[in-house]
Amino acid sequence: MLKATDLRKGKVIKIDGKLVRITDFQHITPGNWRGIVQIKYKDIITGTGSQKRIRPEDKFEDVYLDQRKMQYLYKQGDKYVFMDMETYEQPELIEDVVGDASNYLKENDECTILFYEGSVVSLELPPNVTLTIEYTEPGVKGDTVQNVTKPAKLETGLEIKVPNHINIGDRVKVDTRTGDFVERDNS
Repeated sequence: MLKATDLRKGKVIKIDGKLVRITDFQHITPGNWRGIVQIKYKDIITGTGSQKRIRPEDKFEDVYLDQRKMQYLYKQGDKYVFMDMETYEQPELIEDVVGDASNYLKENDECTILFYEGSVVSLELPPNVTLTIEYTEPGVKGDTVQNVTKPAKLETGLEIKVPNHINIGDRVKVDTRTGDFVERDNS
């Protein structure tokens, strides 16, 4: 069991029977009052965020997640097939587990799959992925006074805003946490 004062950003614990990852942690000791701990957390399975004020002496169950590197192979119906890089097992994940990560997955991409007590609970992508622009309107020449963006459709079906100079066929880096354009990939 962990005391509230031992919690740190990134730690996985159980709150109200749910697996959550701490996204922000503050131990506040105002003047003559008793200290409080303010945490922000995200449900690992649903991805919903919340916050809570707790007493420093409150205790939480420490959770250990098994992390395995996997390679995305293909989608079959509503299931995503991955391959464990060490054992070559091929687990199938349902769309609910993959969630929004499907917007960034292409065949042969590597990611980390988190297991809790033998069951898949979440999929983690790298911070940035490189995807190819499938469609975007041509840029208007001379429209460079401001930071002008235009919509673009990527190879996975995700639509993002890109700068005016990006064209069809260009490879771009996309932030998997926000879905924002990062930069053009020149490799």
